[in-house]
Amino acid sequence: MFNKRWFQILVFFILVFLLILLIAATNFIFDPLVKYLGAVIVPFIGAGILYYLTKPLMHLFEKCKINRLFSVLLVFIVLLLFAFFIVRYVGPIAQYQFNNLIGNMPKMIHWAQDIIVDVQSSQIAIPEQLDDAINNFTDNLQGYAENILNYLFGVVGQLIGFITSIILVPFFLFFMLKDGEKFIPFITRIFSKKKAANIHSLLSKMDETLTSYIQGQMMVSFILGILLFISYLIIGLNYSLTLALFAMLMNVIPFLGPFIAVTPALIVGAFQDPIMILWVAIITLIVQQVESNVLSPAVMGKSLDLHPLTVITVILAAGSIAGFIGILFAVPFYAVIKTIIVHFYQTYEKSKENKEDALI
Repeated sequence: MFNKRWFQILVFFILVFLLILLIAATNFIFDPLVKYLGAVIVPFIGAGILYYLTKPLMHLFEKCKINRLFSVLLVFIVLLLFAFFIVRYVGPIAQYQFNNLIGNMPKMIHWAQDIIVDVQSSQIAIPEQLDDAINNFTDNLQGYAENILNYLFGVVGQLIGFITSIILVPFFLFFMLKDGEKFIPFITRIFSKKKAANIHSLLSKMDETLTSYIQGQMMVSFILGILLFISYLIIGLNYSLTLALFAMLMNVIPFLGPFIAVTPALIVGAFQDPIMILWVAIITLIVQQVESNVLSPAVMGKSLDLHPLTVITVILAAGSIAGFIGILFAVPFYAVIKTIIVHFYQTYEKSKENKEDALI
């Protein structure tokens, strides 16, 4: 029985459960470590994302016979120029449009209330429960808008704390770019030659997964934002730059992002001109078809191989556990976990085949 596969799996899960129980019972030991990780996790993740985005640029400089240190410095110069362009040219326009959007929010609310009242008055018979629900929604519409604005301002407050942590990002990024390729050899040197090769393969696959996801998702979101901005300008939609930037940020979230991104555009379009709802819907449909059938296959390929139903399930579960942060990082985390499991399964199958060949 001890040699049975099912028994070994059962023992493994029991040991994992006991380990989790032991950690939970001694969490006071790990509390300082958790606080330390919480202090460095934001700059580490920020630097990690920038590392994967700028790594191809650094390699491009190295191909031009520029040594690693000067290549890293050139990458920082490019990032500073990009930041200057955003702050100098894009930021003021986006801020102006955002302030106008917030200033027109009361008018939009009154407009929505008038429409609901007109719909109610034009109907001959409305069920009492539905009429009460509509009245309740209309009466509290201002409160709902205020709650949304308060939430947004709360997010802004959190964003300020986030920006404070980002001060450390350049330091993390510098050493990641300079010494990032030394990480895998540093980890594998403590293992035997055979195990080192296996771990090297696993870490390389994890690196490829993160590279594919981060570079692909960011590039697709950037292109989508540009397409939406041009399309919004063509149809004359108000606050086009702000809405396009919002869509660009939301499209980083797989599957759910496009639905979140189009909502403000539909509201603004309805307030500006009812026909705008149709134009915004058509533009969104066309852009999403371009993204799913052209951009994502060309940029990201099939390397992640994630089923849409799996993506939805992972995002919903992560959102219920960790909120917006969970939604944002659920898919890459799942992709890395999947890479680890597939690697060990393939290693197990390969070792089993080798044993069978040896017996033959």
